[in-house]
Amino acid sequence: MSNQKHILLVEDDESMGFLLKDSLENYHFNVTLFPNGKLALNEFHKNSFDICLLDVMMPIMDGFSLAKEIRKINTNIPVIFLTAKSMKEDKINGFKIGADDYVTKPFNIEELVLRIKAILKRSSAVQTFKNIIPFSNYSLDLDNLILNSNNSEAIQLTQKEADILALFARNKNTLLKRDYILNSVWKDDNYFIGRSLDVFISKLRKHFKNTTSIQIKNIHGTGYKFIVTD
Repeated sequence: MSNQKHILLVEDDESMGFLLKDSLENYHFNVTLFPNGKLALNEFHKNSFDICLLDVMMPIMDGFSLAKEIRKINTNIPVIFLTAKSMKEDKINGFKIGADDYVTKPFNIEELVLRIKAILKRSSAVQTFKNIIPFSNYSLDLDNLILNSNNSEAIQLTQKEADILALFARNKNTLLKRDYILNSVWKDDNYFIGRSLDVFISKLRKHFKNTTSIQIKNIHGTGYKFIVTD
């Protein structure tokens, strides 16, 4: 179903991971499971998710380290830590990283689902107040698809221009991988859509041709960085 929320689940205990995946899918979530943080981070660059459920104690890359890397890519995505630890210090560390919740194993699946739904609802409500995105001397009006500037006339955008610019503005001065942009905006990353992205990038660059404070930099073979200098 297209309206299913996509969960990134990272759990190194194989039986626990599959049990949790199956249980969440029974509640109509779309769940992608990985056994360690490194594999999950690679996928996060390629796909779009609505919420992350991260085990804390994992080999290769622990949940805290993974959350820090994820937040570099998407500062707004909700994160819930799943752990067998209940020590106060671990919870404080998790919330310092920006966790939305911290669930100690063993837990009741119905309670976890209610927590997930509450966080997603809260996250969605917050997003409704973010329909105006300011950056440098500009602001992007997502409701009316208008790029406003303090120094020039407003520019009417297409839906895709606005979608791409919103992704850039929310992740300014951060490298966004090409496949992450494609999956976030088009939910696909095939060759022809990739060519469409190049066309839209060219159009967006023209909107900022008269300013030195905005640059859309192509990082060859990797992606783009939306550079805002003031």
